[in-house]
Amino acid sequence: MGRSVNVEDLLATARARLERVEPEDAAAAVRDDRALLVDIRSESQRAADGVVPEAAFVARNVLEWRLDPESPWRDPELARTDRRVIVMCDQGYQSSLVAATLQDLGHADATDLAGGFQAWRGAGLPVEPG
Repeated sequence: MGRSVNVEDLLATARARLERVEPEDAAAAVRDDRALLVDIRSESQRAADGVVPEAAFVARNVLEWRLDPESPWRDPELARTDRRVIVMCDQGYQSSLVAATLQDLGHADATDLAGGFQAWRGAGLPVEPG
């Protein structure tokens, strides 16, 4: 039985739903409390490259449960649907898929950081040791 889609198809479909955010715009939205930045990078990536001080870290394997407003395992602060969620991975691919899933879970304005952490760091925005 053949595949009906590939990962590039999934990525294109997810991104068609998103208004991706550039690093400077994400930083301003977080600073003004209009958005929550969620870092889904692995512990090893965070240790090697550093972290964004304002970002909430949520391990990828529990992200949907923590941000689902109806989940008994939700984090009440993270599961709020009254502010934008901006998902950040390392380079901006995995985060697109996650942001589309978060939209399905009720975060209508969920999106991702274009270029991910690498773009954030490349823009000279704040990074601390991991």
